[in-house]
Amino acid sequence: MTVEIIIILGLLVAILLTLYLNLRQKYQVLQHSKKSQSSRYGKMTEQFLPFLDDYPYNPQNFRFLGTPIDGVQFEDDKVVLVEFKTAQSQLSSKQKNVRRLVEEGKVEFEEHRLE
Repeated sequence: MTVEIIIILGLLVAILLTLYLNLRQKYQVLQHSKKSQSSRYGKMTEQFLPFLDDYPYNPQNFRFLGTPIDGVQFEDDKVVLVEFKTAQSQLSSKQKNVRRLVEEGKVEFEEHRLE
């Protein structure tokens, strides 16, 4: 009788382990989907942010880039590189590097002519 109980318990453990691994895989797929959806939502939202009332510049002078920063705001007295963030999102390493280059004055204007 104890052998039968051990076999039944072994089968139950195997079934539970299979169920656990299956649920874990589904959870990871859902987590990835949630992050992807959040990213897509953020990218769509960023395109409309210059048109909100509290945007400090004329949205007509904003040009959307997408990556590595959201866009460029052209004013009469300055050019502003703009990155919109929502919720708890943080600057990526590329965005931090762009900010550092601007802070160090390593921004240039070049004219290239094709003839």
